[in-house]
Amino acid sequence: MNQDNLQQQLTYSQQFSELNQLLEQSAALWQVRAFEVNALPWAEDFPQLAEAVWALADDELDGLDAEQSLLVKALSPALNHDLKALGQDWDLSLLTASIAERTVFNDKTVTDKAGVAEPSLADNTAAQQGGLSFDDEAHFSAHIKGRKWQQITAFVQHLPQLNLPVLEWCAGKGHLGRLIAKARGAEVVSLEWQAPLCEAGQAFADKWQLSQTFICADAFAIGAEHAAINTSITTVEHPSAANPLTTNPLTARQQAVALHACGDLHVRLLTLAAEAGTQALAISPCCYHLIQASHYQPLSNLAQQSSLKLSRHDLQLPLQQSVIANPKQQALRHQEIAWRLGFDALQRQCRQIDEYLPLPSLKQSQLSGSFTDFCLWAAQTKAVNLAKNRDFEAWLEIGRQRQQLTRRIDLVAHLFRTVLEQWLILDRACFLQEQGYGVCVGEFCANSVTPRNTLILAQKMAV
Repeated sequence: MNQDNLQQQLTYSQQFSELNQLLEQSAALWQVRAFEVNALPWAEDFPQLAEAVWALADDELDGLDAEQSLLVKALSPALNHDLKALGQDWDLSLLTASIAERTVFNDKTVTDKAGVAEPSLADNTAAQQGGLSFDDEAHFSAHIKGRKWQQITAFVQHLPQLNLPVLEWCAGKGHLGRLIAKARGAEVVSLEWQAPLCEAGQAFADKWQLSQTFICADAFAIGAEHAAINTSITTVEHPSAANPLTTNPLTARQQAVALHACGDLHVRLLTLAAEAGTQALAISPCCYHLIQASHYQPLSNLAQQSSLKLSRHDLQLPLQQSVIANPKQQALRHQEIAWRLGFDALQRQCRQIDEYLPLPSLKQSQLSGSFTDFCLWAAQTKAVNLAKNRDFEAWLEIGRQRQQLTRRIDLVAHLFRTVLEQWLILDRACFLQEQGYGVCVGEFCANSVTPRNTLILAQKMAV
């Protein structure tokens, strides 16, 4: 590995180490299950922070929660006061810093030598059209929600021009791949496990004469270890063909792309690409908690040395930002949480067991009914005998009071959601560097378009 690559690797490694130190120091504030406690669990050690968060009015919380800088400004003075009293020194500047802001680029960085351009916000007009004519855009964006189309076009705008075949990972109907095929003139293979989506995507590609081919495959069944028994991969054109792919579909001369592939799915792409020596990758991670294991499995050597043990619940923390939800959605969410907490208090009394009892997901239509109906449904679902505890209005009031607590516990935890997401992103970046890639991390669109706006660009370095 050349000296420039080492320099950039150390930059990301140093950032990771700083983030890791802060997360280890502050674990008591963010590794908390708010539904399972009846008081601020850290109040004894952080009394000023407890006072500050209780001083906030309920109607202030959503506004602070939606804007990280405002949240940090509101709570960091009290947190700093408690840290001084404890004789501890945390680097709270990391709460609002981004990876892109803290990475130094110069004319000899590894990203320049690898041909990886630093991601930044593209011109709005170009990003909206993605290189299409207005007429073509109307067809390509049909049936795609506005923000999703903005994400796709911005993602494509930030792809380096490498003149390589493209593999689109977890493609769905192939919206991303079809834009790449049209705007870049690239040959695209779109991999998706749901056959109806593959068929719909292939029909569109055929109609528009795009160089886009769909492969119907289970991402978790791909690999040499499955080659002898794999029956999960077929091409759309030949659905009865016998195992047209029996090994890793990623190749060395290829650019792999994935926009918001969830959890283990994008991790699977990283490991398969590293095995194949795939020349270039462009990945925007999402839904870190959707993993098969009970706890996070670190990728890089650096992350494997961390003392952090992240549960699926912990991995949901980066996703807990309501910048896109409208007021009606927020009101329904608050109502649902109050109802859940009210029933939780009720079931603890009825069962005489002081522990949280999780309920399945609700249909939005259930929230238009009454709290009484909700409790009866929940009791039937979980086989809870309500006996004589049927003063439902009283239990609803208890739920609302508990919600005041849980919202404040979550608000403090949310101070660290950006830090945790950057930790997860840099684990991926450091892993790729360890595999011989030049890596650049940045943002491909505004936070208002999607909070999951990080783009990892990587290109295989010459030996």
